[in-house]
Amino acid sequence: MAKRPIVGVLLAAGRGSRFDASGATSKLLQPLPEGPHRGRPVAQAAALNLRDSVDRILAVVRPGDDRLADVLAEAGCDLVVNAQADVGMGSSIARGVQASAGAAGWLIALADMPAIAPASIARVARALCAGAPAVVPVVHGQRGHPVGFSAALAVPLMALREDQGARGVLRAASPLLLDLDDAGCLLDLDTPADFAALAARRD
Repeated sequence: MAKRPIVGVLLAAGRGSRFDASGATSKLLQPLPEGPHRGRPVAQAAALNLRDSVDRILAVVRPGDDRLADVLAEAGCDLVVNAQADVGMGSSIARGVQASAGAAGWLIALADMPAIAPASIARVARALCAGAPAVVPVVHGQRGHPVGFSAALAVPLMALREDQGARGVLRAASPLLLDLDDAGCLLDLDTPADFAALAARRD
């Protein structure tokens, strides 16, 4: 019998209105100003960091976001279109899990978090494979990403709709809190100021 896969679900269906309220410019397509993937689009860097720790990556995108879809496909992602992306992050998690319902578990990652060390992602994946019902990285007392979920949580994950993501599922699951020393687990790029701060780390 083939091993059931661990699937990375990369959430890339948000509007990114805090970066550009007009929607004309996508933060996920901005070149990364720092790090090993410097110059690559933010979402692609996030996918590449995830790639070695999972058996498959599903990138959840919104309808019509063809350029972003191409960038993510180039990084090896399979694409899932979420026609209800505006309902909230929970709906994108549900779509990704529904599209890979036979998985052994999922790592839920955000496409605007390109600075997570691959070694940190691997540790979350290993803890999930070792039997944890859910895994949350914790950096200096703050919860971060990516978050791991076992197959036992498939049904509540597929029922998600709200913008709170999977917080309720996590509360009910008594997750393993995994201490990591990786500031990238907390760093999301939401605004132009976030990009400027990341670029300043090189100076």
